Amino acid sequence: MQWEALIETIKTMDYVWPWMLAFLPVPWIIHRLVKPVHKQHTPLLAPQIFVRIEQQLPEENLVETDQPTGRIPLLALLMWVSLIVAATRPVHYLESTPFQVSGKEIILAVDLSGSMQKEDMYLDGDEVNRLVAVKSVVSEFIAKRQGDRMGLIVFGTQAFLQSPLTYDLNTVKTLLNEAEIGMAGNNTAIGDAIGLTLKHLDKTKNVSNAILILLTDGSNTAGRVDPLEAAKKAKQMGLKIYTVGVGKIKSRTGLDLFLNNKSDMDVDTLTKIATETGGQFFQANDTKQLAEIYQHINKLESVEHEVFSYRLRTEFYIWPLGFAFFLSLILAWSQLRKMGG
Repeated sequence: MQWEALIETIKTMDYVWPWMLAFLPVPWIIHRLVKPVHKQHTPLLAPQIFVRIEQQLPEENLVETDQPTGRIPLLALLMWVSLIVAATRPVHYLESTPFQVSGKEIILAVDLSGSMQKEDMYLDGDEVNRLVAVKSVVSEFIAKRQGDRMGLIVFGTQAFLQSPLTYDLNTVKTLLNEAEIGMAGNNTAIGDAIGLTLKHLDKTKNVSNAILILLTDGSNTAGRVDPLEAAKKAKQMGLKIYTVGVGKIKSRTGLDLFLNNKSDMDVDTLTKIATETGGQFFQANDTKQLAEIYQHINKLESVEHEVFSYRLRTEFYIWPLGFAFFLSLILAWSQLRKMGG
């Protein structure tokens, strides 16, 4: 059965570079066209010594003439054939494996400002800060978007592209989990985060299916780009923005109204950004609500996946290459033996 399987594998084998077979006759061509140079031997013996040796030894042993046989050694031929077969790169393709691609482009923009360290969220019964809760929920969201290209932007006082759009969702998840509060500054540049998203998507030339999920717990307090102006530009480019406000909003007391103090979260601006671009605004007061929001976004942006396939292959060039090396050792040993004899 093993021999039958081996024969079947050889029959179904493909060659990556079959044109290398054109080099097979090269040694024969060189052997035919290039003639060996005849060696001229000058006798070093004096005439009288030569005559004495001629009388004592048989005539056929006096001079050994190197007469070319006109043939290429068999070992050398086998070695050359093995090298050519290895150069063609014989491979055996395995069964094709399907994978899915949706065509969705999703950018996650996560707020890392100082206010994200407030511990007003609960995760598995424990009180945690807002960023820890976000990492837990968003990591599950990323895992569900197989087939999408995702990118990650973090923002605080400034916005930074942590990961460009990629199918490698594990990398995006890892970069999110490695993000720390304050690494982008302690303020909140919502407009800059939207502007950086537009700049990155403009390079990919595929904004029509693009979605930005912007998560923040504050209002725009830094940056050069006005959030509402950025939202208008996003609408022109076809980018849909979902805004998610995370954290509990404190009720405004009479003193706050008298002093005209604003709430931490600018709900009005976040709502306008989402509405302008055809998205939605969500508010999450706890981890459970946040998880439900991302599940809802996941359903809203679900699309049919296109199925593609790829084929794994096994390389076999190492076997003829190894055989050629073995023949070269035999050929070298035979030549050394002749010289020693």
